[in-house]
Amino acid sequence: MTDPLQLLERPDKFYLGSGHGIIWAPRFPRWLDRPGFWDEADIYHYQLAPVFTVTLLSQDGEPPGRQLAARQIGRRWTPAELISTYELDDELIADEHRSVLPGGYFMSEWNISNTGQSERRLLGVAWTAQETTGVEMSSVQASTGTVSFDRMLQDRHVHRINVRVRLEARGGSLAGCAYLSEGTVAGPDWEFTPFPEKWRRGPATVVQVGGVGPRGVLYAAVASPVIVPPRGSVTLRLRARVRPEELVESQNMSPAAHHVQEHVPPPEPELLSRPALGSDPGSASRAHWNEFFGSAPQLACSDTFIERYWYYRWYGLQLCSHEGGIGNHIYPGCCEGTGYFHVPIAYSAQCHARELRWLADPARARGAILNVLAHQKEGGALHGRIYVNHLAHTDFYFANWGDAVLSIDEVHPDDGFLRAVYNPLTDYADWLDRERDRDGSGLTDVVDHFETGQEFMSRYMAVSPEADGESWGAEIRLKGVDAAVYTYRLQRALAEIALRLGDESNAGRWTAAADRTGAAILEQMWDSWSGMFSDVDPSTMQRTSVKAAICFYPYFTDLVGPEQAAGLGAHLLNPSEFWTVYPVPSTSVDDPYYSPDAEWKGKRHNCPWNGRVWPMANSHIAEALARTALDHDPGLRERAVQFIRKYIRMMFHGGDPTRPNCYEHYNPDTGKPSLYRGFDDYQHSWVNDLIVKYAAGFRPAGGDSFIVDPFPFELESLRLSQLPFRGHRVDIGIEDQRFKVAVDGSVKGESEIWTPILIDL
Repeated sequence: MTDPLQLLERPDKFYLGSGHGIIWAPRFPRWLDRPGFWDEADIYHYQLAPVFTVTLLSQDGEPPGRQLAARQIGRRWTPAELISTYELDDELIADEHRSVLPGGYFMSEWNISNTGQSERRLLGVAWTAQETTGVEMSSVQASTGTVSFDRMLQDRHVHRINVRVRLEARGGSLAGCAYLSEGTVAGPDWEFTPFPEKWRRGPATVVQVGGVGPRGVLYAAVASPVIVPPRGSVTLRLRARVRPEELVESQNMSPAAHHVQEHVPPPEPELLSRPALGSDPGSASRAHWNEFFGSAPQLACSDTFIERYWYYRWYGLQLCSHEGGIGNHIYPGCCEGTGYFHVPIAYSAQCHARELRWLADPARARGAILNVLAHQKEGGALHGRIYVNHLAHTDFYFANWGDAVLSIDEVHPDDGFLRAVYNPLTDYADWLDRERDRDGSGLTDVVDHFETGQEFMSRYMAVSPEADGESWGAEIRLKGVDAAVYTYRLQRALAEIALRLGDESNAGRWTAAADRTGAAILEQMWDSWSGMFSDVDPSTMQRTSVKAAICFYPYFTDLVGPEQAAGLGAHLLNPSEFWTVYPVPSTSVDDPYYSPDAEWKGKRHNCPWNGRVWPMANSHIAEALARTALDHDPGLRERAVQFIRKYIRMMFHGGDPTRPNCYEHYNPDTGKPSLYRGFDDYQHSWVNDLIVKYAAGFRPAGGDSFIVDPFPFELESLRLSQLPFRGHRVDIGIEDQRFKVAVDGSVKGESEIWTPILIDL
């Protein structure tokens, strides 16, 4: 068995979390070489900075209280902890284990070693500095070993959340105190605080927050004494707890919320007690992460990039997950990323559903869908984001809801889940037909370049020279290939769900709607002369002929035939269009707006789709290649393998197999990620689902059947175990060109690559 924590260990990473919505993932950290958490933390989508730092004081000699300079000489990271080694003086060395535990606990646990012959008496101090503009001064409280206060945080839309911050010194404690000072928050520098002067006679427990006005800086600290024996070591534990106060749903229960919760009762809010700490620093976090990794399928692979990325992906999904029963996050689910992306977003929910379904417990996979549907707008539209305590400025995103729902159901079938999603998705499909196809064309209108999740592209400029507005509400009209395909797949899914639930009349209705949409895609978006699908300008109902990655989205459906299959190879595999060093660019290389450098009209942008490689699009393209290979052209299997390999290898810094990443977008020529954005571990795609279906070859085949049909990755070995499927556990082992399949420990078949096995449970 692989040890994921050991496998993923590296010196250059620092993100910490536990799958409970509160993480430490600063975009551009300045203080990694200092103890504690002085850089910002994400409290759901709000940011708190600083959390706290740690200062160690010598209590030997006169006067006591001399600061020990902590010089960092090493750092290593695993998903469970960030371990920093410091030299404190000639005879003291310390390892700090930083972690973030469920319940919003930011842990700084120390192992301090004394190489000298004399006992050393120290004082460990956890302290913070907060601008008082966000602090409720009447909330400041202190007791021996604790100090707490309420802090108001504000998001970029000027919405607020109140959090309770509590510093704690575990074990022997001397003080908890708070002082008010004029000035501004600087760095984590002890000498700038009031404590050296106020503690001349030793630390005290006091709250001193008076003065002629409340403006300034609140300094708060807790202190714990430690004695380090000669040639021995000692443990010091300091921490902060940060939790939202009185967080409730921001709106009254909508009919959609009632319907969803009637069929899938939400979990009770977790009553998280203080974390049980083991004898070793960091042991609680290691146990938590080992439990999570143990709940996921296990993979061992001779291709180190595939194996390492498998576990890295599970780490990223857990890092960005959130618990249920918290405000608008009714169900456990997953956020899109860190920072202001640390919120469930509709566009990426389709990705989370595909990957989280491979956990033994489907709650998070289902929750990714249910959290959006439970807050459906009146009329049927869906919020683009589900903020934890408000639903303002949520925008709208198209997403492939149909395939997302069916992907969960084929692994974890449940009629209650299907009933929960059926009515909201029906209302959404009716809204699409009513509001986004008013001309009755069978195709779906895009009215803003942001709502596809793919802004700044030629495809929008083809219908309006002002389509690239830098704010939402550009008010264009474009019948988009991606939007039409998503609509088509939703209608097909609704027909399938209706049949499953015994609603035959509506099954017929949705089948007819899907037939109409599919025919419109083939008749109006397919260009037999160029051999490519294209967006349509609704003002003329002519194809725009703009070549973009989304033009290949019909290929992961059942719409294409041999004629279209030939077009896929002619364009997708053409180095002058899409088959770059690291395919595929979001816009064709020969497009007049094409830029591999993230520039749009001479300016580098945050999220341009005019030539960068986006993992989100690549996940769709991998499905398009694989589906076409399976249905029409077996020779494309090798190309699908080549593409998936390139896709995964792109997401390693400089091709270093020890440094996986997942940024928003990449350079198609160099594979360099968008480091300037500062958003790693961006869960805006699916990768592990591709590994399951094409490297291991496991694909559900309807009902209780599945097929094992690995694509020719030419692996020396691959073993995938603990894969859940409809209440069973599947193991797949590949050695050279042969593979073996077991269900619940019993071998069900053996074969070789290119010769699939169909197993019916």
